[in-house]
Amino acid sequence: MTEFHAAPRSEYTVTAPAPERRQADNVALGIGLSLLAIVIFGIQDAISKLLVQDYSPFQIAMMRFWAFAAFSLVLVARQGPLRQAFRSKHPWLQVLRAILLVVDIWFFAAALQTVPLAELQAITLVYPLVTTLVAIPILGEKVGLFRFVAVLIGFCGALIIVRPGGLPIDLGVGYAVASACCFAVYLALTRKVSASDTTATSMVYVGVGGFVLTTAVGIFFWKPLDMQSLLLILMVTITSVAAHGLMMVAMSRAPASALQPFNYMSLPWGIVLSYTVFGHLIDPIALVGGAVIVGAGLVVMARERRLALRGRKTEPVEAEEGATH
Repeated sequence: MTEFHAAPRSEYTVTAPAPERRQADNVALGIGLSLLAIVIFGIQDAISKLLVQDYSPFQIAMMRFWAFAAFSLVLVARQGPLRQAFRSKHPWLQVLRAILLVVDIWFFAAALQTVPLAELQAITLVYPLVTTLVAIPILGEKVGLFRFVAVLIGFCGALIIVRPGGLPIDLGVGYAVASACCFAVYLALTRKVSASDTTATSMVYVGVGGFVLTTAVGIFFWKPLDMQSLLLILMVTITSVAAHGLMMVAMSRAPASALQPFNYMSLPWGIVLSYTVFGHLIDPIALVGGAVIVGAGLVVMARERRLALRGRKTEPVEAEEGATH
C-alpha cells in the first residue's frame, strides 16, 4: 500500500489504491487535484483557527471526527462488509494509530489558538523528517549519514523559526512540535500495518477509533454553538470530506512519488491565508527557517525515491540469479 499525506494537517492518511486497481495514470490531473485538496485543507485550518478562539480544541476535534467517521464508514461499506474491514492482524497497532492521530489533532488545534497559521504550517512540516527517524525502531529501517544530516538540517530550520525574538516560546509551539511527532509515529505505524492489513481496515479503525475517543473526551468540553459558529463547523466538515475525496481521486490517477513533493505547497498557501484572514505576515527569518525545512524534506524524499528505484531495478536481477543457483 502506498501512503500519502495530503497536507500537514489533513488529519487522515490517504492511501492509494492497489496498483492493479489504479485507473490509467494521468499525472497532470492527479497533481491538479492534490493541489486543490491542499488549498481546501488550508481553508479548513484557517476556519479551525477562528473556531478555537471561542471553543475547546477537544470539541472541534470531536466534530471533525464525526464527519470523517461517517465518510470512512460509507466509503468502506461500498467496498465490502464492514465486519470484514475490522479484521486486522495487528488490531492493537491499529488502535494505537487511531489514538496517535487523535492526539495529533488535539495538539494541532491547541497550537492554532496561539501560533500564527503560517509559522504553524512551517513547524509541522518537520513531520516527514521525524518519520525518517522513528522508522528506525518501528520499521527497522537504516538511516545513512546523508539522510541523518538532512534531518538535522531540517530541525535547525525549526529552531530558526522559534529563535529568540521570533515566535514566543509558549505551549503553542510545544503543541505544534508534539503534533508533528505524533503524526510521524502514526505514519510509521501506518506503513507497518499496511504490510498485512488492507486500506479499508486501516481507514475504518482510524474513523471509528477516532470517533469514540474524541467523543468520549470532547463531550465534557461541549459549548453551545451560535449560528455563525455552527456554519463554520459545517464548512469544516464539508471541506474535510471534499478534500479527502479529491486526494483519493488524485491518488488513483498518479503515483504517490509524483504527488508527495507538492505537500510543501501548504506553506506558501498558509502564508497567504495567514495574511489575508488574520492580517499576519510571516517574518523573513521565519520564512528562511521554513524554506530550510522544506529543502531538507525534499532532499530526503528524493534520496528515498532514488534508493527505491534502484532497489526495484535490482530485484529482477537478484531473482534471476537466485533461480540459477
